[in-house]
Amino acid sequence: MAEQMGNSDNMADGTEDQISEDDWAAAMAEQAISESTTAPAAQPADIFPSFGGSTGGGGMMNELDMILDIPVQITVELGRTKITIKNLLQLAHGSVVELDAMAGEPMDVLVNGTLIAQGEVVVVNDKFGIRLTDIITPSERMRKLNR
Repeated sequence: MAEQMGNSDNMADGTEDQISEDDWAAAMAEQAISESTTAPAAQPADIFPSFGGSTGGGGMMNELDMILDIPVQITVELGRTKITIKNLLQLAHGSVVELDAMAGEPMDVLVNGTLIAQGEVVVVNDKFGIRLTDIITPSERMRKLNR
């Protein structure tokens, strides 16, 4: 340890500190000795299935089935705007907020905040829905991130 402290002083002085291969070999040997004298290494718990090997007849489809029930948040965005806090506090029942989207433009469909499609509003059984008109490909999503 004293040697290491001296080396850090050399580095503070601006001189280069070179560690020889013998120093690395000695440190690795010391680590191996300390590991062999302690309790044997714990084996990893078999909690999660192995994705590398075959788990039976299902193969990859069984592995993908595990994620199919994970919920995601879908948001349909009509438009956006920025207003000052002063104007926000003045909003009341019946106030109109102008959005940046034009009437008739497709709306954005976001999954967990990421744009994945665009579509138009439909009404089905007195409920709003969206008919997808354009799906954003992964390569298009990457292009939009780079802008």
